[in-house]
Amino acid sequence: MERYLIVSPHTDEDCMRVLQQIEATGYITRFDWGCKDGDHTGWVIVEATSKAEALMVVPTAQRAKAHVVKLTKFRPEDVREHKA
Repeated sequence: MERYLIVSPHTDEDCMRVLQQIEATGYITRFDWGCKDGDHTGWVIVEATSKAEALMVVPTAQRAKAHVVKLTKFRPEDVREHKA
């Protein structure tokens, strides 16, 4: 399994509907939200086998706006061995 960061923006008008849909999937407490600060975006890190599988935590209507990033951890030796 790989780890993925999902960034899922939505509008102020869609906020409650999106939150209700995420709550229905059981992921509401896994997301971090910027809504109360005026940034209507949810962020979550999930484990999945692919970007497509990771995206499944986002409601269907919001998936086209979501962005999925595969995460990688670097070790100090990875940085020291890297050549530009």
